[in-house]
Amino acid sequence: MKRTALNQIHHNLKAKLVEFGGWEMPVEFSGLSQEHVNVRTRAGIFDVSHMGEIFVFGPDATRFLQKVFSIDPAKIKLGQIRYSGLMTDQGTFVDDLLCHRFSDNSYFMCVNASNSDKDYAWMKERSAGFNCTVEDRSPQYSQIALQGPFSESILRPYTNVDLTKIKYYWFTEGEVMGEKAILSRTGYTGEDGFEIYVRWDAGPAVFERLLEDNIGCGLLPTGLGARDTLRLEAKMALYGHEIDDTTTPLEADLEWIVSWDKGPFDGRDIIAAQKQRGLTRKLVGFEMIDRGIARQGYPIVKDGQQVGAVTSGTHSPWFKKAIGLGYVPIGMSPVGTEIEIAIREKPCKAKIVETPFYSRKKK
Repeated sequence: MKRTALNQIHHNLKAKLVEFGGWEMPVEFSGLSQEHVNVRTRAGIFDVSHMGEIFVFGPDATRFLQKVFSIDPAKIKLGQIRYSGLMTDQGTFVDDLLCHRFSDNSYFMCVNASNSDKDYAWMKERSAGFNCTVEDRSPQYSQIALQGPFSESILRPYTNVDLTKIKYYWFTEGEVMGEKAILSRTGYTGEDGFEIYVRWDAGPAVFERLLEDNIGCGLLPTGLGARDTLRLEAKMALYGHEIDDTTTPLEADLEWIVSWDKGPFDGRDIIAAQKQRGLTRKLVGFEMIDRGIARQGYPIVKDGQQVGAVTSGTHSPWFKKAIGLGYVPIGMSPVGTEIEIAIREKPCKAKIVETPFYSRKKK
């Protein structure tokens, strides 16, 4: 398995380590529920150095990304970040990613760990004929996520950047503890927070100092287990669960990441045809009525027949009830519709509810 530069720290903290996307990663430190609630109320620090960093630059960079992305990169302002799909010719997802715009012809993409090599190969191949360069710089970066309402006050003493000027889904370059850094106001938790990119070897010192200085102020090391339950409450899609190369943005309730007015892009005609004829299925959120926790792959049932499948499910540490996401026929997608989840072959009642389950109060 691959290991991040922070791996020894996780062993020292006696984290529970698991394989994730080919990496040995901490799934929890003090306990998933405690870490989850602490991020919602204070702050958590995550090692997310397994994520990939792909850079695209050159005179045709914007034109190239317009072809392969669902969004229009030309409309991203300098210093802004947009969530996008990297699309197949069938209008489905190669991956989902965050696109950062450095300059008129320079972009940085944060991509999923398990898809990093695939994404790079895909973009490299499709850039043929465009005057731009695609570079995978993943081995150069450690990425640390600081998430929760205390994040800004915790990070402030360690950087020369005025954090109050970084809006949600914007970024800047500066220094953290004297190290060159990319600082983005993003995260995968539904909370305010920052993602910090520093050189690979600098990651451990940044992580350790932030934690040691602030553990008495509510900061806890947090694993991928809580990251998953946090993102599920916020209805943030996970590749391989809610989206993959068989799902379109429309089915995944992500039409807002499709820039219809930018002209042709990979898969556009198929997505447009799907929009015109209407969806047959849609991603929905549900909560359990009967006891039981729905897990990925469990059948969604109506009148004794399987009509869909659960993509993600858990017992929500914040709401203290079982919730999940899954695909159902479009006629069953309205809020309030009752369904059943086959949990160990036993039908258990659930109902479709509004999503996201959790939405933080904005300042």
